[in-house]
Amino acid sequence: MFAGLTELGVANGEELKETLTNCTEPLKAIEQFQIENGVLLPSLQSALPFLDLHSIPRLEFHQTVFEELREKLLERVSIIASEGKAEDRYAKLEELLEKCFALVKMPSIQPVVMCVMKHLPKVPEKKLKLVMADKDLYKACAVEVKRQIWQDNQALFGDEVSPMLKQYILEKENILLSSDLSVLHNFFSLSPKTRRQGEVVQKLTQMIGKNVKLYDMVLQFLRTLFLRTRNVHYCTLRAELLMSLHDLDISEICTVDPCHKFTWCLDACIREKFVDAKRARELQGFLDGVKKGQEQVLGDLSMILCDPFAINTLALSTIRNLQELISQESLPRDSQELLLLLRMLSLGHGAWDMIDSQVFREPKLDPDVITKFLPTLIGLVVDDYTFNVENKLPTEEKVPVVYPNTLPDIFTKFLQENRIACDLGLYYTLHITKQRNKNFLLRLLPALKETFSDGAFTDIFLHLFTSNLTLLAEEFGSEDFCSSVFDGFFLLTCTKKENVHRHVLRLLLHLHLKVAPDKLESLQKALEPPKTSGEPLKELYNQLSDKMQQKKGSPEAEPEAASMDISIQNVPTPPVGTQ
Repeated sequence: MFAGLTELGVANGEELKETLTNCTEPLKAIEQFQIENGVLLPSLQSALPFLDLHSIPRLEFHQTVFEELREKLLERVSIIASEGKAEDRYAKLEELLEKCFALVKMPSIQPVVMCVMKHLPKVPEKKLKLVMADKDLYKACAVEVKRQIWQDNQALFGDEVSPMLKQYILEKENILLSSDLSVLHNFFSLSPKTRRQGEVVQKLTQMIGKNVKLYDMVLQFLRTLFLRTRNVHYCTLRAELLMSLHDLDISEICTVDPCHKFTWCLDACIREKFVDAKRARELQGFLDGVKKGQEQVLGDLSMILCDPFAINTLALSTIRNLQELISQESLPRDSQELLLLLRMLSLGHGAWDMIDSQVFREPKLDPDVITKFLPTLIGLVVDDYTFNVENKLPTEEKVPVVYPNTLPDIFTKFLQENRIACDLGLYYTLHITKQRNKNFLLRLLPALKETFSDGAFTDIFLHLFTSNLTLLAEEFGSEDFCSSVFDGFFLLTCTKKENVHRHVLRLLLHLHLKVAPDKLESLQKALEPPKTSGEPLKELYNQLSDKMQQKKGSPEAEPEAASMDISIQNVPTPPVGTQ
């Protein structure tokens, strides 16, 4: 409580205790102590007895005066820090710090010491070491002081940042596996600017401030963790952090990050969920502008393009571009915009390999993707269009047609062996599911059982796929449709991949009233989690069991189920939805 007073020549509680212990007249000793250490203001002496008459203790009076003086001093420090030449004001603050630092452990004076340190761009190293060595002082000091400590102590900075990075990843995973299923409110619904307001991004932005060295440290942490885990959410954080600093106009960092303008342009595309022609030219200009000797920037650009939000935007833009090509009766190789989108997808998907190998050059896109895979995909789309048109012909002209249910071998092979083809195949599956195109979905679904790096069983795809499947809720009353979706796809990997197991349960929790009772019971048995599974999976399964039990116990359950079956049998299957 009295730490440092003796060093400044001010009597403390221990000295008073010693004086009273050794003196013969304690009252006189106390009076003398008050005269020597009280407020040295002659006019005050006559006013003090007046306070005594109002039963106001001297301690309360002195504490009030002390607090007022401390506030005035804090205001004065802030004024000194903002007025005059930088050299003069910093000299004054350093002098003040020399005088008051001895009291840094005294709780009542500590705010003043910390305030002085906060306004100094360079606190003397000796004092920084003393602060760093004391946990309480380190905790109490402002982030401006901590930045000065962190920039020379990467391990300590890493200890501060690590829990936040874990929290960020957990938040992303929780969104992907949340119990809410909605086409309108999914993982990609939030705008980039809204996402940047998240707690972790804001805290990291504050911790970095304008310090380029700390920014570089965070980027190195993100690269290292991305390499170690292959978790693409670290790529999202890399882009969000840069754009958060951009929002605050931190030019000290934005001007030295070579990815800034590229990320800024891509951020606008992500906001619109589309890469238009103008921005496509800008993005191409950045990629083509990477000079010889500066190829290392491709590592960061690839990481920014590996962000799931960037991949989502590029893939959606590619699907839209393909639809335009079909309407124009053009070939994929004739579209420069499409070629650029594929180039960026290839660079994004190649991020891990590039950073791991430290070979900074753009991965070559397999020309067969453009000349064979995409024309095959366009052929499948044309098949679907043709079927729909023939179904709409007048009855007398209509020739009985059967929807094609097989896929060309080359299409399936591309999904298994080529990352870009796999990505586009999955996004087209999401597109037709969102369009409620049951026939096309059932045609594509068998090809998703085996995809490049099990792309069809990642959390991001399954999150979107299960959300889009809710649009086909009425179809789950059909045994054939249920078997194709659950038995023919989901259940194939449930026992091997816990994340798939959780996504299926999420879907069933949403659709259990639509699924036929017998089918629902067989699915419940098939989805019973093993004893070694995690608590979230068991909790989801218990929720499903409770819902089914409630359904059985409801007196209206049986009539509802019966009427649902009758309606499905009596109502003809509607034509496939248009694209």
